[in-house]
Amino acid sequence: MARKKDTDYAAVSARLRVLENRLLTRERMEQLIEAREDAECLKLLADCGYPEPAALTLPELERSLAKAQEELFADLERSTDDPDVLAVFRVKYDYHNAKALIKSQARDVDAAHLLVAGGRYDPQTLAAGFQSGELGENVSQTFQNAVWAAKDLLATSTDPQQADFLLDKACYEEMLAHAKAAKSDFLVGYVRRTIDSLNLRTVVRALRAKRGKELLDAALIPGGTVDGNTLSFAKPAELPRLFPKELQEAAAEGVALLDGTGSMTAFERLCDNAVTRYVQKARQVPFGVEIVVGYLFARQSELTALRIILSGRLAGLEKETIRERLREAYV
Repeated sequence: MARKKDTDYAAVSARLRVLENRLLTRERMEQLIEAREDAECLKLLADCGYPEPAALTLPELERSLAKAQEELFADLERSTDDPDVLAVFRVKYDYHNAKALIKSQARDVDAAHLLVAGGRYDPQTLAAGFQSGELGENVSQTFQNAVWAAKDLLATSTDPQQADFLLDKACYEEMLAHAKAAKSDFLVGYVRRTIDSLNLRTVVRALRAKRGKELLDAALIPGGTVDGNTLSFAKPAELPRLFPKELQEAAAEGVALLDGTGSMTAFERLCDNAVTRYVQKARQVPFGVEIVVGYLFARQSELTALRIILSGRLAGLEKETIRERLREAYV
């Protein structure tokens, strides 16, 4: 596929710029946190374009957010002809479902309530194929290989985390492949920085737990801007200079954690915010694939923020605890 011109995105860019006005801003997050009544929360959800739940309960909330996500992908499928761009944001739901199916079978429990929509593959069809041992020709070979390998690994390994590591590597391998197929340097940069963010967390956790190179070799995800072998041998003080500028503050906080002076909450928030700051560059572009990527990222980040705020309210968490868990908003 030839690289599309920025002008090919003029119409969809203009429409998404209008839709960005409905995105969840930090001010709207605060309104949700401070709302005294559930009715206020429901109205704010409606103002952001979400189907109004029948009641503010976790099941109703999940149904509303899941429906909004399905509508998001359906809308962008109609208005763009870039399946690889959308796939970058859909792959993770397929691998979430794979983990749910594999672990549920190992525990002899039903996975139905754990499956989520939004991936490339219908969850029920995927579940039926997993049970039959035939995932089907429409399922990518990378996904199939990872699913069966992880299933076998979980059955034989004393460390169930190893199966997760295997699936995570396959997930980001597919995300990066779709980004490259879309011929968008910006989208490739997003995936690489997402991998960097995850790998930085892994390195800091491994160093804090005094776990060795064997763990890092198993857990580090290939494809980031920093080579995994470099990270495996890096000294803590070297970490900030290894990563792209968006992640240097997070890396410095990670080093502080190792010295006993940092905050894990602040460190993880900085890791996530670094990816957001990279994607926010799309807001400086008048039209192009960057705007589609930015809007997809913003909506998925928004879903996460809504779950944090509303599930936190339902659980009776302190307002400050909810705020500490929130990440930087795209807008």
